[in-house]
Formats: sequence, structure tokens, C-alpha cells
Amino acid sequence: MSNYTKSTNFATKDNLSSGNPLKIVKGTEIDTEFNDIATAIATKADLASPTFTGTPTLPTGTVATTQSAGNNTTAIATTAFVQAAIALLYPVGSVYTNASVSTNPGTLLGFGTWTAFGAGRVPVGFDSGNALFDSAEETGGSANAITVTHTHTITDPGHLHTYSKATTTSVQSGNATPCFVSNTTDNTSTAFTGISIDSAGSSGTNANYQPYITVYMWKRTA
Repeated sequence: MSNYTKSTNFATKDNLSSGNPLKIVKGTEIDTEFNDIATAIATKADLASPTFTGTPTLPTGTVATTQSAGNNTTAIATTAFVQAAIALLYPVGSVYTNASVSTNPGTLLGFGTWTAFGAGRVPVGFDSGNALFDSAEETGGSANAITVTHTHTITDPGHLHTYSKATTTSVQSGNATPCFVSNTTDNTSTAFTGISIDSAGSSGTNANYQPYITVYMWKRTA
């Protein structure tokens, strides 16, 4: 892009005395000026639908660099403004996730300090009414809880059994004939037979994972 600079100061010719050859306006002078003007115009951008070349920049402090987030006008936005607007989407404390790219978001997005976050854990919503979830970044739970060694016991405080017993004390038609009456055992503890039970369990793991999908997670710290 060229700017027009006047080559001949025509006004100074008016102050020259008559007969001074410099007082004459030469055709070459006029031709030079028109050529310089034509070159400058040809290298300027049009007002309507201009096409820029090179690396156009805007002065610091112009609307394009100072407009507020959410501006939906037709104002031109610089890359500085666009970068600042994207940064507002991920303030400090935000978590960024990516399902396939492990590159630090500071490299991908071009701003902020990010650290890997939540390795091996799934996020859960804040709940002020539950002591397990009432603080940000509170952790808990176990991916593979231990079943602790323990003993098993079986007791019998005593119980009764009803049974039938034959007796001949009843007389029917003059003959002593046997009949059966109900009776019960004593209310005492009975030995257990035919029952086996391990006296103790054993320590071991009890994995219980919810359905999950693995992603890369990063937290912005600065």
C-alpha cells in the first residue's frame, strides 16, 4: 500500500519573479503528480468489500480490541479479542475434557496454565446437604474395596420338637388297644448335625465399577 506524497510544491511558484524558469509549471511535473496519485489509489483498499493483503493489524485500544464479551454487532474483532473471548469460556478452576487428544489445553487453546485432573475418578455434583459432597474437589469412595476377614457363628438357644407316642392305657370295648398321643421334647439346645459352615471368611477385593468412559481431563489453575 502506497501513500501519495506530492513531488512538486506548486504554491511556491507563485512567489517567484516573472522570467524565473522555475515559475513555469511543466507538463512532466503534472504527469509525475498524477502518476503518484494513481499509484496510491490503486494500492488502497476499497470501501466496499475490501480485500486485504499481508498482515493487517488494528491499533491498540480500538473497538475491535476493547469491545465487551457478548458483543454481537458487526464490529471487526482482532485475534486478541477472540482469544480473550475464548479464555472467558474457561476461567480459572474450569475443567477441560477431550476424548482423544492428550495435549495440554494451554497448547491447544493458547492460554492458561493447566494440570491433569481427576485421574481414575468420575465427577459428582456438589451437594451442600451431604457431607460426602459438600466441598469442591472432595474425594472419596474406593475402586476396589476390601472384604475384611470375619468369623461366622451359629447358635441354638433351645427349641421343642413335637412327636407322637404309642400308649396302651386307653381301653376300647374291653380290650387294651394301642393309640397315639402327642408329646414334646425338652426345651434344650440340640447338637447340629448335617450342617457345615466356614468358621471364617477371607480378605479379598470386591471391585464394583459403575459404567464409565475414559477421557483426558485438565483443570485450569492460572
